[in-house]
Amino acid sequence: MSLALSPAARDLLAAWLDHVGSLRGGSQATVKAYGSDVAGFLDFQSRHHGTQLGLSPLQSLTPRDTRAWMAAERAEDVGARSLARKLSAVKNFYRWWSERDGFDATPILSTRSPKFQKKLPRPLSVPAAQELLDQIAVQDDRNWVSARDLAVVILLYGCGLRISEALSLTAAALPLSDTLRIRGKGNKDREVPVLPLARAAVERYAQLCPHDLSPDQPLFRGIRGGALNPRQVAKVVEAARMQLGLPATATPHAMRHSFATHLLDAGGDLRAIQELLGHESLSTTQAYTAVDTARLLEVYRNAHPKA
Repeated sequence: MSLALSPAARDLLAAWLDHVGSLRGGSQATVKAYGSDVAGFLDFQSRHHGTQLGLSPLQSLTPRDTRAWMAAERAEDVGARSLARKLSAVKNFYRWWSERDGFDATPILSTRSPKFQKKLPRPLSVPAAQELLDQIAVQDDRNWVSARDLAVVILLYGCGLRISEALSLTAAALPLSDTLRIRGKGNKDREVPVLPLARAAVERYAQLCPHDLSPDQPLFRGIRGGALNPRQVAKVVEAARMQLGLPATATPHAMRHSFATHLLDAGGDLRAIQELLGHESLSTTQAYTAVDTARLLEVYRNAHPKA
């Protein structure tokens, strides 16, 4: 952490990060990112004012101070999306601090976030998704490795899991039942149905896996027996999509997008898909699927009691 932070500011930041990590269920990666973003903001303010700022001066920052920080970030080629994320972390910190210590944080909280165009997900078509699965099934000469890779990707496409959720499964999940309890973002649990195809794929991998699959061990293993790295899954999907001539957007995460989109296209309920994906907001699920306005209106007319 920067030397420009006063001891009091360091202690305050540490207290907030404890709050984020425990009370809000933030992952270690989230806590680390938040800490880096806010520390960078506080560090800049000390350097901007030419002295190490204590808590009182930090409570009295003006919109001009915040804009100066944002301008400095943009000068370092920080994109609008990344800057919006950093500003969000700073606002969360100041909101928590102001509620705890009773000061007016409006000058910080009222700062407008930079506008950026949200990148829409690019799901695969149904035939392309099937081709990708077929290719992954024969991608590696080692039968247990190809079975492992196929099982992981089928869990992404067949159950809508995040790659981190699939790779966090332990062998205690064996044999898979009709449903799978998943702990997602914010340590929130959800139940997802498991297709027979997914159960069969995982079972085949488990039978072929040469490593110990004790209940407390990771389910998906690397070549040397350690937990499978998500980068390895990405490389497998990348090799398969290049052989098939699929676009660069055909990634492991795109399989989760495809799960949601294909369910909706088949008549699935948007709210139910939201629960399956583990999204807090329905708008997130809407953006996650390749759904047009006409399809949304159809769902609305079929589901709304006054339609």
